[in-house]
Amino acid sequence: MHSTNPEQNAPHIPVLLPQVLSCFHGLEEGVLIDCTLGYAGHSAALLREHPDLRLVGIDRDPEALEFSARRLEPFGDRVRLLRGSFSRLLPGLLAEEPVAGVLADFGVSSLQLDEERRGFSFESDRLDMRMDPEGGLSAYDVVNEYSLERLEYLFREYGEIRQARRLAQAIVSRRSRAPIQSAKALAGIAQDILPKGGKIHPATLMFQAIRIEVNDELGEIQRLLDALERARPPGAIVGLITFHSLEDRLVKNRFRAWSRDCICPPEAMRCTCGGGHALGESLTRKPLSADQEELRANPRSRSAKLRCFRFRERRNHG
Repeated sequence: MHSTNPEQNAPHIPVLLPQVLSCFHGLEEGVLIDCTLGYAGHSAALLREHPDLRLVGIDRDPEALEFSARRLEPFGDRVRLLRGSFSRLLPGLLAEEPVAGVLADFGVSSLQLDEERRGFSFESDRLDMRMDPEGGLSAYDVVNEYSLERLEYLFREYGEIRQARRLAQAIVSRRSRAPIQSAKALAGIAQDILPKGGKIHPATLMFQAIRIEVNDELGEIQRLLDALERARPPGAIVGLITFHSLEDRLVKNRFRAWSRDCICPPEAMRCTCGGGHALGESLTRKPLSADQEELRANPRSRSAKLRCFRFRERRNHG
């Protein structure tokens, strides 16, 4: 018999949960915006830990929102759920809510990866990879319609694949005979071209590159960081979980820029800007990662990195 408790049936293990709780431990009241609600593992734990906190949860995936609505029911009117892309919804929320914290986990949920009909899995008969099933561009479109040059660019820039040219050529050659219909067929092409060895499937980086393109994942992160930089919510803590170097670089560089007190150009002989320009402080000198226990329980946590930043309180002028 299945349990009816959503907590026990949660299909996705929240990554770096103890680290997320420690990042946000200073929160008391106000609103936490979870930009990537998923199956609400992080949010449920944060709401339990902080009884005066309210939550706005955002997700593009209607299945995830439906599940999370049930899981978060015990928290009643402390919870508000919104469907859409966080980069579009966040600026309005930052303007209208007393935001105490912003959390985002940029990984794909285990359920999306494992559920073959979503077309993220190497074994899937579909080729989709859209986080929002009603979104425009799909993996099928990218694989079958992008030019050789554009595919090569994606694989090199978003997958950091050395054999980007050969891989793009193999895809163009295969699709010239008939469209590539399934993720399984696409993974097979990667297995023929890319080196095998280690625990990682040869198609992993190619799938990552296509998924980033389909969901505009790097653009979403840039726009989230831009919205936060414009709003600078006073005293708010920001915790961002990344899963590969492209994402981590965006977050690391932006947090570093926000922490900079002096904004004089590097070639300046001495400071002339007067200092005092830092928007806040980084709470993690190095990113937090999974411990051995979590790595054993959830191998997908191996590439997760959490960086935290706190915006400074507004100064009183007077």
